[in-house]
Amino acid sequence: MTAAAMKKRVPNSLQTFANPSPERDYLVRIEIPEFTCLCPITGQPDFARFELEFVPDQRNVELKSLKLYVAGYRNEGAFHEAVTNRVLDDLVGAMAPRFLRVTARWNVRGGIYTTVVAAHRKRGWKPSAPVPLSMQSENSYPLEAYRP
Repeated sequence: MTAAAMKKRVPNSLQTFANPSPERDYLVRIEIPEFTCLCPITGQPDFARFELEFVPDQRNVELKSLKLYVAGYRNEGAFHEAVTNRVLDDLVGAMAPRFLRVTARWNVRGGIYTTVVAAHRKRGWKPSAPVPLSMQSENSYPLEAYRP
């Protein structure tokens, strides 16, 4: 299915809310472990784990609307690259973030794993300088690590 045809069929119902701290760069990570769409050639289901990492500007995405948006792909045919870029475009259109990276880790199909990474950076935005720490836990996510 072409990107134009997919845009007509999957409604963009993404809702946003005001960023509570627009004066500060901070990283939001969202994991979507059950993304599903259909292979446009075979019609068989494709499953992926989507990871969103973004630095909001004035708006954040509302999670229930994101869940409903993702569910809209369940019966749509889409190539991995097309759907990953479409999700990026729709989120950028809804939020206009300073930075957004979408990583789609597709489950094995025919012995092949596919990972597609697409990123957006707002023109002129530069991440805050990393804070040097003597000990950094494995669960911390400095913005420096997310430069495309």
